[in-house]
Amino acid sequence: MQLARVLGTVVATVKSDSLEGQKLLVIQPLDGALNDKGQPMVAIDSVGAGKGEIVFWCRGREASFPFLPSEVPSDCTIVGIVDSVFLDSRF
Repeated sequence: MQLARVLGTVVATVKSDSLEGQKLLVIQPLDGALNDKGQPMVAIDSVGAGKGEIVFWCRGREASFPFLPSEVPSDCTIVGIVDSVFLDSRF
């Protein structure tokens, strides 16, 4: 899993039936110092995250696990909302 910041929402009125009711968010991946890393991505929210929150997310096959037994086509899913991050100054 990796950290990201929620930048905003995505509205898609036409989409697969399996995505009905799913909230889509734009996330910015973060590095270990919580700086932006890479390009923003669209993720399905499985936990009720909102704009500005730091979240952790997963990619690949595991991204669809939070929605089982439903089959939701996701390769990027927000799976947690971060309350706080403590960094050791050595990193």
